[in-house]
Amino acid sequence: MRKKAVKRHTKTSRRQKRLPIDYWSHSSVVSYLRNPLAWFKRYVMKIYDTPRTPAGIVGSAAHVAMEQFYLGATKEAATEAGLVNLRSVADFEINFGTAKTKKAKKAKREGMEREYLQAVGYYLARPPKHKVIGVEVRGYAKVPGHRLSIKAISDLVVESTIEPGALDIVDHKFVDSFSKEQGSKALFWLQAIFNYYTVSKVYGKPVRRFIVIECKKTRNANGKSQLRRYVIDYKDADEAFSVFHRLLKDVTYDLAHRKKFLPNPSDMFEGQDSFDVYRLGLAEEEKEV
Repeated sequence: MRKKAVKRHTKTSRRQKRLPIDYWSHSSVVSYLRNPLAWFKRYVMKIYDTPRTPAGIVGSAAHVAMEQFYLGATKEAATEAGLVNLRSVADFEINFGTAKTKKAKKAKREGMEREYLQAVGYYLARPPKHKVIGVEVRGYAKVPGHRLSIKAISDLVVESTIEPGALDIVDHKFVDSFSKEQGSKALFWLQAIFNYYTVSKVYGKPVRRFIVIECKKTRNANGKSQLRRYVIDYKDADEAFSVFHRLLKDVTYDLAHRKKFLPNPSDMFEGQDSFDVYRLGLAEEEKEV
């Protein structure tokens, strides 16, 4: 009996070995699935030196503008806040692509500013109206049945317009073209469940919907609205919740048993950088710890 007890204890200890992270987020799960070595560099080694794309920087600046606007700033002040954020990004933080000369980089930056001002201008021309409860709401939640907590940031938490006493979550995305898959888009659903649990934890109220508002950065030739909404109703999301729990368990299991973090050279965002890290063996020492 003692021998069996020791064996069971050993298995449990091995299975419950310390993981290299304390929580999952929507972005970290997606990064792990797309490029394990790039994920390891950012979320375990805490190295954030990978240059960002111009589109990503424009989107971040636009989010700053939205944050300030819904906190009560005027349209002009909100736009200026985002512009200041965009201009504060140093050259070495930007992936300029083929723009190598000082002149070319300056032209790229000017193009980024024009794109930003146009996108924010489209949004603020007729901004969606909400009864705002929270802006840029950061939250953590311990989901029953899972080893790791989850983290999410919600652009807006607002009063639900279809269920009194409930909340809706609003997420802004500044895009080159509208999503074609609408509410069934996998990334929308995955993000929606992360935000559901964290907002429920922060406010202790029922959360009814996840609303994605896409703002198209280039003018629609047909003159239609630059904004498009995609709505996920949590009451119709049983399958999404089930898949979320399965994925969270599987990705945690995979992390606990993974021995090598390999690069994905075909990753359009961090493929080259992750392969360089692998080629030079820069993460080998940390992975052995």
